Amino acid sequence: MFSDDLEEIVFSPYWNIPPSIAKAEIVPLIEKNPNYLAQHNMESVSGGGFRQRPGPDNSLGRVKFLFPNSFNIYFHDTPAKSLFEKDNRAYSHGCIRLSDPVWMDTYLVETSPECTPEKIESAMNAGLEKHVPLKHTVPVIITYYNDGVVENN
Repeated sequence: MFSDDLEEIVFSPYWNIPPSIAKAEIVPLIEKNPNYLAQHNMESVSGGGFRQRPGPDNSLGRVKFLFPNSFNIYFHDTPAKSLFEKDNRAYSHGCIRLSDPVWMDTYLVETSPECTPEKIESAMNAGLEKHVPLKHTVPVIITYYNDGVVENN
């Protein structure tokens, strides 16, 4: 369980791939297919890491919501909307996918007259990362429970 304040929306986000995911998943895929990064709209970054550029196939979708915390967890959109139809929901590396991020955007920025639904949609599809701090932070409280069963997929 933890709590923090949602402080910022990032439209058209990059996905900065955590080193643990890069080592366990991305590097083996690159070794099998040298074109893997280009085929998945990814690039190498200094220090040996990788990131996925903004776009329709970005793993974070078109928007993410930041509430800085020591677990590096945030809310985000997803291009894999079909995962919401599955009973097993453990397809994430720890962040929380939102089924309706447009509703969340609209709710969070409704006090800002310059943030119309049209401007939100435009920012989500711009392909250029844009950070928008909230005028008023929103408390986030997360409690995670599991049934103790670990599945190996």
